[in-house]
Amino acid sequence: MNDEILKKIKQLPPLPESARQIEAVYQDPDSTFSDMVKILEKDPLLTADILKAANSPLYGFSREINTINQAVGLFGMGTVRGFALASIVKKSFALDLSPYGIDSDMFSTLSKKQHALITSWCLRKDTKLLGILSPAAFLVEIGKVLIAQQIMADKSQENFKKALASNESVEAAEREVVGVDTPEVSATIFEHWRFETGLVETIRNCLNPDNAKKDIKKAVQILQVVRSAVEINGSITQDSIDMAKELILKYNLDMESFEKALENI
Repeated sequence: MNDEILKKIKQLPPLPESARQIEAVYQDPDSTFSDMVKILEKDPLLTADILKAANSPLYGFSREINTINQAVGLFGMGTVRGFALASIVKKSFALDLSPYGIDSDMFSTLSKKQHALITSWCLRKDTKLLGILSPAAFLVEIGKVLIAQQIMADKSQENFKKALASNESVEAAEREVVGVDTPEVSATIFEHWRFETGLVETIRNCLNPDNAKKDIKKAVQILQVVRSAVEINGSITQDSIDMAKELILKYNLDMESFEKALENI
């Protein structure tokens, strides 16, 4: 880990109480749908963010979602937890992704499309799996914020631009210039904030699913597929789809559901 980036992570402020309450409810096996709704409804701004996210055209619902009750009923606790944590975490960072050649809107689109693709692919098939993948899809890219800050602090923008052009992946360019990649930085951030181990390790291993433990390996594989399908600027191209499908065949994942999910978004 880059020492300067690690220092930035250790200096991050603690998450607000609302995030801790959401995690406590989600991790409690005796908690109910109503417990999650009560926590979320205490924060009107967070409620508004969740409803805005849930009503995105990317999810394809034909009617407007007007209440947290509706959102949890349609998406499930795990996915709404993902909406909530994404809103809370992103407010903890000043977003400047200029070294990557993208702006905050593109970065937001990247996360939203990854999440929508995962949700459409996995919704209701495996709620435990989706409980990890929903926040992971939203949060896996947040490490780019601190990497971008470090690139600018080192005045390495031109070197990074050349590395992006010459390397096969964004992560390879990150490692060349900064010595660490996005999934590792993101995982270390959420480890610092004491997020559940399954979520942290799913993010950490998403470039190398073979390194993941058996109980999270499928989640890691799916996250790798979705990150391959959605390019850094938020676009989905034929090349990125082909790359994702190669991974689906490699891991023997559900191709038919993936293709339907692509059509949905």
